[in-house]
Amino acid sequence: MTVRLPRKSPAGPGCSSISPAPSASRSVSTSEHRAVRRRDGIQPRGRPGACAALALAASVCGGTAWAQLPPDPAGTIEPLPSASPHWVWVNDVAFFAFPDGRAFLVDGDSGKMLGMLSTGYSFTGVVAPKARGLIYSPESYFSRGSRGTRTDVVTIYDATRLVPVAEIEIPPKRASVMPMPGAQALTDDDRFLLIYNYTPAQSLTVVDTRSRKFVGEIEIAGCALVYPTGPRTFFSICGDGALLVTTLTDEGKVARSARTAAFIDVLNDPLTEKGVRRGDTWLFASFEGVLHPLRSTPTGVEAAPTWPLFTPQELTQHWRTGGLQHLAVHGGSGRLFAIVHQGGPETHKDLGNIYDATSGKYLRSVDPLGLTPTVLVTP
Repeated sequence: MTVRLPRKSPAGPGCSSISPAPSASRSVSTSEHRAVRRRDGIQPRGRPGACAALALAASVCGGTAWAQLPPDPAGTIEPLPSASPHWVWVNDVAFFAFPDGRAFLVDGDSGKMLGMLSTGYSFTGVVAPKARGLIYSPESYFSRGSRGTRTDVVTIYDATRLVPVAEIEIPPKRASVMPMPGAQALTDDDRFLLIYNYTPAQSLTVVDTRSRKFVGEIEIAGCALVYPTGPRTFFSICGDGALLVTTLTDEGKVARSARTAAFIDVLNDPLTEKGVRRGDTWLFASFEGVLHPLRSTPTGVEAAPTWPLFTPQELTQHWRTGGLQHLAVHGGSGRLFAIVHQGGPETHKDLGNIYDATSGKYLRSVDPLGLTPTVLVTP
């Protein structure tokens, strides 16, 4: 049996005599080790006493070392500079680690990450009001991490420091879906935050952002998601191809709710739910590449004339849209960006086309870097 002893080091505040580098040690026999311990004044067979002395020496060295180190600054948060219209929030559902949802703030010009929010389980996206002073994030948490009692909240973050300033508890039934615009949205005046629920009963949670209180729940049976059309109006897409158009009171209660006639061919060419908005019109693409404009009116929502994303020849070559969020529209220029690919049914993510959102004219193609599941256009 052999043990290792460190070489003695000069006295000083360091702890090298306790934790030497491997090259500063040597092998000695058990008997030699006992002799050394005698010369050091340590009881030859008192192993508990030796351990205590060693622990005491370690604690003294440790205390001396800590006393020499300046304290690290803690809790320092650098505020963001003035916001740019080209800043974007990248929502990360953390697909392989659902309890760890995140939202990254990225400068679209430089590609630099400016900050991050920790957003909890099954994250579906942050919502930024027009005033830009705050950020709303519907979030879910469990008392035991991935299990236990579930609590759903709307966390309100300071948009400059990216720290939580308040939270509003809501019913624990928020839909666990991939990030998408229709999972949560603000009314056009930023007064009410609407959150899609699926339990599997379908409903919307209404939160008053002014009073920071949960207002109530709106049943939208057979319909899904929320798409604002005004200060108090929005619609949901229904499974039979119709829309459910809802108007709220100033207290956030339902003033009127009505279904449109069915206009979506849900059996032969259903719409994707990845709609984008330009002014008073929402644009949706069908699986076969037909663009459906849905225009809001004083009395509801009407379906405007459709137009194709692809020529007949491109359709025979199996061109189609695909991706997590395959549409984006630039309000100023009226350009519609669509992720498209050649692959037929059940395929996703490749090239991108640009269209005129008003005339439906094809403008040009864009070749992104690698497979692209999502597209976003800044102002």
